[in-house]
Amino acid sequence: MLKQAPLNNSFRFRQVRDQTELLCASLSAEDCNLQAMPDTSPLKWHLAHTTWFFETFTLTPFSPGYRRYDESFQVLFNSYYNGIGKQHPRSQRHLLSRPGLNEVLEYRQHVNKAVSALLDLPVHADQGEISSRLYLGLNHEQQHQELMLTDLKYNLGCNPLAPVYVQSELPEREPAEAGFEFYKGGLVEVGQPADDGFGFDNERPQHKAWLEPFALGRKLVTNGEYREFIADGGYRRPELWLSDGWSTVQEQNWTQPLYWDLDADSPSVFTLHGQQPLRNEYPVCHLSYFEADAYARWAGARLPTEEEWEHACRQSHKPQQGREIDFNLKSLQPTGTTPNKGLRDLFGQVWQWTSSAYRAYPGYRVTPGALGEYNGKFMCNQFVLRGSSCATPRSHSRASYRNFFYAPDRWQFTGLRLARDAMPGAS
Repeated sequence: MLKQAPLNNSFRFRQVRDQTELLCASLSAEDCNLQAMPDTSPLKWHLAHTTWFFETFTLTPFSPGYRRYDESFQVLFNSYYNGIGKQHPRSQRHLLSRPGLNEVLEYRQHVNKAVSALLDLPVHADQGEISSRLYLGLNHEQQHQELMLTDLKYNLGCNPLAPVYVQSELPEREPAEAGFEFYKGGLVEVGQPADDGFGFDNERPQHKAWLEPFALGRKLVTNGEYREFIADGGYRRPELWLSDGWSTVQEQNWTQPLYWDLDADSPSVFTLHGQQPLRNEYPVCHLSYFEADAYARWAGARLPTEEEWEHACRQSHKPQQGREIDFNLKSLQPTGTTPNKGLRDLFGQVWQWTSSAYRAYPGYRVTPGALGEYNGKFMCNQFVLRGSSCATPRSHSRASYRNFFYAPDRWQFTGLRLARDAMPGAS
């Protein structure tokens, strides 16, 4: 399923688990049980589900004498693992007023103690598999840390009081350098190398892909640029949209990105830091695939393929890492970084839509058993995003990482970078 990376298992386990609970430290029990749409989940459910993952895939098969905290949790907090058993309906997670938040936190401590005891055993016949599953569970929990923040943002964003999660003053930025970086293409390597530490199974195997010459935007598309698209009638021009996208625009009455308010005296945007001025120089965020594709067409460009994005990333000569979640939680909004030459903000700002359908790489094999449901069964009708966002842990910001969502989805920190075909010899 995955390749294990060296780590101090006990320390890393405690660190990741503590970080998850820190996200909820300032919230009420009511805040933690909100679910404003079926795609989001209550934060209390995330706290329990990530615990269920360790209990189900590590403790139950490998910890001698372990007894589950509560048998009913096997159904309540199973997300989509049919090989394990039934699941509580996703759209009804907010109806789970019981167990309460305090009991879910007790559940976490119960499992934490059992995992720590398992890791403290001097010898275990399945030590390699235990470490492998532990590290998968930690990366799974880090994915949920980002989901907790995006779900919380959507849930709070439905409140007319525009609640502040964390008070913060967002910085002003200088406009980024426009233009494109050119790449000659050719036969390139795509995917995670076999000896490159941890990776999810959808990042492998590494394989070859042919790229025609292309150009990739030096910067992310900004709020100011997207406002020009709106002013030019972007949401009223069907020729710019895919058929399904135009239907969605009409059905959902889209006129601007999620969380924007252009009708106020001063344009503003809802953030986890409350209602903030809409700054033109910041990267545009919370776009669906349909919106990103329509903007690219309006701009006379296109979205990059995921192979183009990865190749350009590996050629950029910049550290292929983003930033850790700031657990002072002062910067949970894409703001862009200090201007520099070359490709900017590959990581740590917004996930960037590509034109690539989410599919299996050549030679991909599904892991036997329920863990094989982690990625493979979702390789249908979704699009790949590359990079990472302002809410993504650093260790998930790598060139080969493949995020994926459905075309209408826009509650994640999603934006875009433009691409163009390039003539051979362009520079």
